[in-house]
Amino acid sequence: MNCAILQPSYIPWRGYFHQIQKADVFVFLDDVQYDKRSWRNRNRIKTANGAIWLTVPVHARGCMTEGIPIHQIRIDHSRPWARKHRAALHHGYSKAPYYGRYEPLLEELYSRTDDLLADFDIALTVALAGELGIVDTRYVRSSSLGVRGAKTERLARILTEVGATHYITGPSARNYLDEEMLHRE
Repeated sequence: MNCAILQPSYIPWRGYFHQIQKADVFVFLDDVQYDKRSWRNRNRIKTANGAIWLTVPVHARGCMTEGIPIHQIRIDHSRPWARKHRAALHHGYSKAPYYGRYEPLLEELYSRTDDLLADFDIALTVALAGELGIVDTRYVRSSSLGVRGAKTERLARILTEVGATHYITGPSARNYLDEEMLHRE
């Protein structure tokens, strides 16, 4: 059984969905430390006036999120971020082919009032994967598994926990992955 493991991201890139498509089980690595200014809560879109950032505002204790896992990061709904993101997507893409087909989905997603960033990111990702025809992949949150350990050891334990026989990852993983440890586990 093939398994991919990635942190939840806001509007994931194309390769993220390719990994989901290749996996029988996809694990959202949501119980690792949240990194401020990461892809967890922001992304860029192209517009006629150039690229713009879309950022989901989050609550930070004393402006610090150090040590807080992704699945505990709360969205700051005191700002009208969802309305602004929807408007930016509409202005940037309303004339694109098939925009009308996806507009109701965008409206539904940006009408959500999730308290937690991971809940919103995961719902967005699963919905987009479904629109791409990825319907057979099983989704799991690492926070639901209770697996501990650091780096490759933790990944190996997650793979064992979900019954995976093969790990799907991108080429940049070679920079931090201990492949020998994965083969031993």
